[in-house]
Amino acid sequence: MLQDDTLANVLYIDLSKKHFWIEKRQDLFDKFIGGVGVATQLLHEECPKGADPLGPENPIIFAVGPLTGLFPLASKTVAMFKSPHTGNLGESHCGGRSAIAIRMAGYGAIVIKGASNTPLYLAIHNNRIYFRDASSLWGIGSCITVGRIIRENEPAAGLRTIMRIGTAGEKLVSYACVTTETYRHFGRLGLGAVFGSKKLKAIVISGKRSLPISDTKLYQKVYDEIYQAATGSPVMKKYHGLGTAENILPLNEFGGLPTRNLEKAKFEGALDISGETFAEQYLGRRLACSHCPVGCIHIAALREPYGDELYFYKTSMFSYDFEPIYALGSMLGVSEPKGFLKLMEQIEVLGLDVMSTGVVLAWATEAQQKGIISKKETMGIKLSWGDHTAYMDTVSLIIKQPNEFFEALSCGVEHAASLYGGQDYALAFGGNEMPGYHTGPGAHIGVLIGARHSHLDNAGYSIDQKAKIKENLGSAEELAESLLAEERWRQILASLVICFFARGIYQPDVVLKALHLTGFDVTPEALLGIGEEIHKEKYRFKTREGFSLDKLRLPKRILETPSPLGKLDEKFIHRAIEYVKKSLSK
Repeated sequence: MLQDDTLANVLYIDLSKKHFWIEKRQDLFDKFIGGVGVATQLLHEECPKGADPLGPENPIIFAVGPLTGLFPLASKTVAMFKSPHTGNLGESHCGGRSAIAIRMAGYGAIVIKGASNTPLYLAIHNNRIYFRDASSLWGIGSCITVGRIIRENEPAAGLRTIMRIGTAGEKLVSYACVTTETYRHFGRLGLGAVFGSKKLKAIVISGKRSLPISDTKLYQKVYDEIYQAATGSPVMKKYHGLGTAENILPLNEFGGLPTRNLEKAKFEGALDISGETFAEQYLGRRLACSHCPVGCIHIAALREPYGDELYFYKTSMFSYDFEPIYALGSMLGVSEPKGFLKLMEQIEVLGLDVMSTGVVLAWATEAQQKGIISKKETMGIKLSWGDHTAYMDTVSLIIKQPNEFFEALSCGVEHAASLYGGQDYALAFGGNEMPGYHTGPGAHIGVLIGARHSHLDNAGYSIDQKAKIKENLGSAEELAESLLAEERWRQILASLVICFFARGIYQPDVVLKALHLTGFDVTPEALLGIGEEIHKEKYRFKTREGFSLDKLRLPKRILETPSPLGKLDEKFIHRAIEYVKKSLSK
């Protein structure tokens, strides 16, 4: 009925030559829908085998989907690249205005190649692309300040997205992130370092156009169905009320909240850093991504005295969610809300992945307590659980990298533990630091086998919670099949760039109706087949770059600390991994 042919426009930008061009890639969008499906294929095309993640040959790919700009919650942009953090598939999703800005500029995907020899930022305004000098921005410590400067100097206020890196990206910290709209991030797997390696300080994108609808009556009906489900759902109301931070207390009560580098799975200070406490004492405002009626972004306002002047205060505003509270709160034993917020602010300003940073700091704390590192390595810093000031000092040195130890920390916990020891409690899966769930085997197996080893590959933690209620986990093979099935379906959602919080709303029947309105007519069976093919294409890239399920390291700590389902069985985990291996080889 409708096929907006601009979705098939792929904008190619060569930073080395300061050159750009547009290609119509209808073949990719017809076969893989958009988002992660198209981005995976572009990564195969543009990233040579064995590419240096920090070399000019590593591309940055952004992609959106056919529902972007038309339906609620189709609000994510998918970024694909070779990760400098794991040396393998890099995939990160970001909300805010990025997806709608790319679509309104007239593109379904953007491919950035090469590297500049001087700092620059890209300004993409519809079909006009500018290579702006960023020499004066390079070295500015705060990515928030960088965003403010670009806002004042670029057109299209209110319609644009501004992606930028902080000092962490410039310094090539392997888990540096890219910040958009100040409160959203391409957080995981080091996209910020890839930006930095290309001397790419920022990208601003804007566009203003309309998307044609051929059957407005049917469109309104499907739109209203999705909108009502989003605003009426108890789960989505929860996200509006307290945000994902609402999960702190239930998960702690459940006994699945990683605490002090997972020495325990319950945190005695959970109430002090809970969603309820932040909402009552620190909530400054709520925000939503474009075309989202939920508004799950919660912004804390931290008011502090300004210098030594009486009656002068500064107020800092930054977002908080479940994962940052876990990573910088329970994982580090930090229960004092202001201490947590100060540490969070520093990491936001510098442009680090908060989850990786928290796990790195937790490992370093335990490593010092166990004597495998000393104050010599930490340059006099004594790391103690709950001491946010010591953690802030450590973060500053991770950025500056004044010695070999801090250079190691800047490459993540897997790398640091390989040099100094302490691998049994180095909580990384496939090279990426763990998310905030110790709910049972599903959570950890899900991250181990996930295509990007991240917290949203699948919902293993949810399977664990259901198993606790039913008092029946099932076999390792059944668990692995459940994880695989969900991850394959998530490839469809990620190709439509649907927020995963809305996965309960965008069930197959709703997806098929929405796709029909955009010109995609597929059967339910064909849709599931596309998800499975995308999943296998990701693993084809991973295998090409040296990944093997046989080489996965299992941190011993997850076997030692009891979960809500009891202590985990190493043989059970390996049986599940073996099942996945056989499934992917079919």
